[in-house]
Formats: sequence, structure tokens, C-alpha cells
Amino acid sequence: MNRTRKSMRRLLTVAPAVAMTVVSMVLTLAVVVMWLGTAMPWPVALVVGIGLDGGWLATLAYERRLAAQGDHSRPVTTVGWCFGTVATAVLVAHAMLADGSAAAWLAVAWLPLAAKALWLVHGLWEATALTPAALDAIAGIRQEARDTAAVARARLHADATTEETRLLAVTTAGSRVARVQAATASALSEAWAVLEKARADESAGAALTSVTTPVVTASQARWELPVWGPVEPVSPVAALDAPALSDDALDAVVAGILAVQVPPPSYREMAARFRAAGHTAAEMRLRAAWKRCTNDTDTVTG
Repeated sequence: MNRTRKSMRRLLTVAPAVAMTVVSMVLTLAVVVMWLGTAMPWPVALVVGIGLDGGWLATLAYERRLAAQGDHSRPVTTVGWCFGTVATAVLVAHAMLADGSAAAWLAVAWLPLAAKALWLVHGLWEATALTPAALDAIAGIRQEARDTAAVARARLHADATTEETRLLAVTTAGSRVARVQAATASALSEAWAVLEKARADESAGAALTSVTTPVVTASQARWELPVWGPVEPVSPVAALDAPALSDDALDAVVAGILAVQVPPPSYREMAARFRAAGHTAAEMRLRAAWKRCTNDTDTVTG
């Protein structure tokens, strides 16, 4: 089946050259018989025409045989082109000497050379023709390249879509967090402003201290604002190495810090100095010690 298919394909490719060769040979033979038949017996003219076509066909057969063997002969090719040129010259000469139909004969005078050129093209095609296995391999390689390119495009598109979705989610979450932080900061700022206003008001301070331990000195703050905002960083190594202080030791350290400055510092300043000195204590214990020390100071002062 494959051999039959290959033969049919080869026949289709060589058919134009064969048809052009047959037409040019018949035309050349007819012109030689018609032209020379008036000057000599027509059998002699027929022999001349057949000889011209035969020589042309013989050189063509030799060229085809050499081409099938992968060889080439310049003398054979030269002789073949000479026969084609002679046949064309005969047709042109007949057309020039014909009465009233020169244009028609000139229109077909190129057929021998055209047939020779078609055989040349067919030889080049055969020299570059590939086997079905090679053609199938080439088709497979090209299909594989197209598949690889399509997969790469799909992967890049999927990656781009995933990255776009991730960025959209991150942006949405970030904007939500920013809105919550802004609302919280606004609420804390308003609360801090209210507390600061109440702390600055003497009447509000007296009302707040009426429910707590009274203070005697007017220079000392009556009550402290809650801690809000950045705090002093504590070294983890120092916090781990510092020993846990008892209540008495904690009171002694706080009292020493308060005694350095007159009037005594606020709780925030005292806590900063306490931790800067390398001590550590819980916020509740430190505030309780500060209250005890400030109450003792107030009592002594009184």
C-alpha cells in the first residue's frame, strides 16, 4: 500500500514534465514534416523529425538515469539543452516563414525549452525529497514544539492570574487593616484627649482623688494617665539575667529613683529609669510599689 501510494505521488509530480515533453515532441515532429515535406519526400522529413525528437529524448533519459544514481554529467546536460535549442530554433524559423500565422507558431515555439526546464525542476525536487518517515518525524517535532509552547503559555497565564488574585487579596486585607487601625487610633486619640483634659482640670483632679488616697503636695501629680504609645525597649538578655525582686527590694529601688529628683518623677519616668537600670518587674507590682512609695513620701512630707 505504501509503495503504491508513493508511486502515485511520484507520477503526479512528474506528469507536468511528461505532458510538456510529449506536446513539444509532437509539435516539433509536425513542424519538421510540414516544413521539409515541401522540399523532400515526407518519409524523409518524418525521419528527420523523429531523429531530432529521439536525440532529445535519449539525452533526457541519460540525465534521468544519472540523477537516479545521484550523479551528474555536464556533457549529457549540454547535449540535451542543444537538442532543445535546435527544436526551438526550428519552430521559430517555421513561424517566421509561415504566411499569416507567425504569431500563433511563435506562441508555441518555447515548448521544447519549457519541457527541458520542467525536467530540471523535477530533478531538483527529487534531490530534496524526503521519505515518509522523515516527514512524519518532522511533523512530530513541530507538533511537539507547538504543544510545548501552548503549555508554557497556559502556565504563564495561570501564574499571572494567581499572582493577580494574591495581590488583590493582600491589598484588600491591607486596606481593611488600615481602616481598622485608623478607626482605633481615632478612638484612642479622642479618649486620650478627654483624659488629658480631665487631668489638666483642677476640679476634675480633686474629684478623682477623692475616691483614691489623697495627696498633700500640690506640686506632685494627683493621678497618672494610662500608658499608651511606644514604650522603652528592654533587652531580653538583661530581662532574663535580672533577678526577681521582692516587694521590699522593689520598694527600695523605686524609693531610690524617686529620691533622686525633687519633685519626684511621674510613674512613666520612674518606670523608664527602673528598666534602664537593668531591673525587671511586672507592671502591676511596679505600679503598686510606686504608689506605696509616693504615699510614704506624702505621709513623711505631711
